Amino acid sequence: MADAETVSFPQNRTCPYNPPTGYRSEHRGPQPVSRARLFDGRTVWLVTGHAEARSLLVDQRLSSDRENPAFPFFAERVAASTLRRVELLGVDDPEHNVQRRMLIPSFTVRRTASLRPQIRATVDRLLDAMVKQGPPADLVDSFALPVPSMVICALLGVPYDDHEFFEAQSRKLLRGPAAADVESARDALDEYFRVLIEQKQATPGEGLLDELIAKQLETGAVDQQELVRLAQILLIAGHETTANMISLGTFTLLQHPDQLARMRESDGLMPSAVEELLRFLSIADGISRVAVDDIEVGGVTIRAGDGVLLTTSVINRDETVYPSPDELDLGRNARNHVAFGFGIHQCLGQNLARAELEIALPALFDRLPELRLAVPAEEIPFKPGDTIQGLLEMPVTW
Repeated sequence: MADAETVSFPQNRTCPYNPPTGYRSEHRGPQPVSRARLFDGRTVWLVTGHAEARSLLVDQRLSSDRENPAFPFFAERVAASTLRRVELLGVDDPEHNVQRRMLIPSFTVRRTASLRPQIRATVDRLLDAMVKQGPPADLVDSFALPVPSMVICALLGVPYDDHEFFEAQSRKLLRGPAAADVESARDALDEYFRVLIEQKQATPGEGLLDELIAKQLETGAVDQQELVRLAQILLIAGHETTANMISLGTFTLLQHPDQLARMRESDGLMPSAVEELLRFLSIADGISRVAVDDIEVGGVTIRAGDGVLLTTSVINRDETVYPSPDELDLGRNARNHVAFGFGIHQCLGQNLARAELEIALPALFDRLPELRLAVPAEEIPFKPGDTIQGLLEMPVTW
């Protein structure tokens, strides 16, 4: 395939809620599976078709094993790191299934429903503080980040008083400029959870981490290091992604006042509104896999050892699945999006994320009906393309 048809990956968004234009098929022809070039010059497969993505994400010939030498990292800082293993997300079955089964009971629809009053109380408390302090405020620091941080801390049994530490380490892990930042953040979080686990073994508390210590660590089902890494994944994934969805979702609604009005007029619209925002924003815009066998898909042959990248922002705007895919339509049936992935690695915490969004977004606009940006939209800084998409800050007034 000619170089002109090979797109670089990742690319930065030019609008925080739209895919990079270079990923879109209309610029390269109708190719659901094409070629992309990584930072190091390596060429991998780029999947942008919805049907092809869902087919591949359940295909066991694609591996999530980050220790595979052919695994396609799209950030140099991660590729250069010696700490590549990622529990749950970066392992295949049967090991993945064992880890996931430990955690599933804490993230079911029923368990999440039981957390809704606590989520609502957290949201109300943060909005009380915003109202008391008065405008202006940074919505990221005042609301979008604290909501999921407080919720996941309560669920895990992690002291929220430590939030400045673990939020800073999460930023380094996900957005640090060099491999040394990734490794130092991982080391710091390792040590934090080792100490916390030992404290909980001496003085048990209530929380998922305490349950895992009693049922998994102390029975020998896992060792301390595996539990430490599982706790890291749960903590980071449990606050980073939802924080970005709350802030970017709010920004997007403010930029689409007709849809914001629809949401405010109908409480019953929230479940579909959340699914549409998940589809439209696709903040986890890059799923990496490596082929362990040959695969025929989308008119091409993916060979064993080839890297595969699935770009959710374009997959979720496939016009063969979603009519007028670039339009935000909160009444749309968007439940078959891949914003949470698909297959065995589909996001474990998706029910919790949905609950947080369904509660936080309407409460924010109910409490602050005059909420608006405090600066022009084009001045809002957002994150680069090699990490979870979202806003770095969001000055608002009301």
